[in-house]
Amino acid sequence: MALAVYVDVHVPAAITEGLRRRGIDVLTSQQGGTRRADDAFLLRRATQFGRLLVTQDEDFLVVAASWQDAGWEFTGVVFAPQDSQRIRRYIEDIELLAACCSAQEVANQVFHLPLS
Repeated sequence: MALAVYVDVHVPAAITEGLRRRGIDVLTSQQGGTRRADDAFLLRRATQFGRLLVTQDEDFLVVAASWQDAGWEFTGVVFAPQDSQRIRRYIEDIELLAACCSAQEVANQVFHLPLS
């Protein structure tokens, strides 16, 4: 079963919709009522829901690194730099992570897109 993802407000709708068309369970921060929440809250929320957090916000890299240093558990972060030329590639890479990785394999990890 594919991992579910939690997409923050910085991620374009094209990525969200592309993931949904590929059968990925996507919850947006807007749907989750966290459109204006701070990054640490969003990471806690994604972790509570058991969802891999997808973001284009560089601030999440700092938050995730501080959580890793503190030994705090989180479900994993996927960081995709803002680049409208790579939207299709980002969708493919997120789908690959969601389909091929277990929750244990992504836990407490930060993945930078594109994967290769």
